Amino acid sequence: MTNPSAAMLVIGDEILSGRTRDANMYYLAGEFTKHGIDLKEVRVVSDDPDAIVDAITALRTAHDLVVTSGGIGPTHDDITADCVAKAFGVPIDIRDDARALLQAHYDRQGTELNAARLRMARIPDGACLIDNPVSIAPGFSIENVHVMAGVPAVFQAMVASLLPNLTGGAPLLSQSLRIYRGEGEIAEPLGKLAAEYPVLSIGSYPFQKDGIYGANIVIRGADGDQVDKAMSALAALFPQD
Repeated sequence: MTNPSAAMLVIGDEILSGRTRDANMYYLAGEFTKHGIDLKEVRVVSDDPDAIVDAITALRTAHDLVVTSGGIGPTHDDITADCVAKAFGVPIDIRDDARALLQAHYDRQGTELNAARLRMARIPDGACLIDNPVSIAPGFSIENVHVMAGVPAVFQAMVASLLPNLTGGAPLLSQSLRIYRGEGEIAEPLGKLAAEYPVLSIGSYPFQKDGIYGANIVIRGADGDQVDKAMSALAALFPQD
């Protein structure tokens, strides 16, 4: 069975301006790999409503599931929830269960649930909430789109809440071998090896250290036996001194 395919949509001017380094894609890729979900595409868009709607529409059509990160906070530029609602053609409003979560949270803190904070209770019709044990304000899932916060600690907590509800496939296994030869020297035998193991992904990642050229060869696949055999064949092609 083929693993589900996924895409990630990273939303925010702060990412594209270089003010914020995105850590969520790296984390999501690792968690999906363990869960047997293949992250196939990542897009980054600005806080532009049309760009967000267009990206959501395209990605949810092309992939089994989509995860978004960013733009669901209390400020005026947090527009992801509205854009998701528009992409699905459904209304959006403050929802009682999301409001209750926020009200209880701010009551415990002795803080007012003001109009800005209440924006985080606006959920598109038909969506299910994603639990957020860190800062309480929920994410949400609507059909195959899962909407999460951009703050890494909150994003990671939401991913942990979401994963048990997703259908995965076979976890992707990985082995690597460091070869001290230039890519031009190893390209032909590596290509032949890849042709012998078409179900595997064989990647070459070059490096240069102290004037010596080399490459880290990474073999990935869901079939552990095939990965082992390919790695043994690779080691035989390029014996280490």
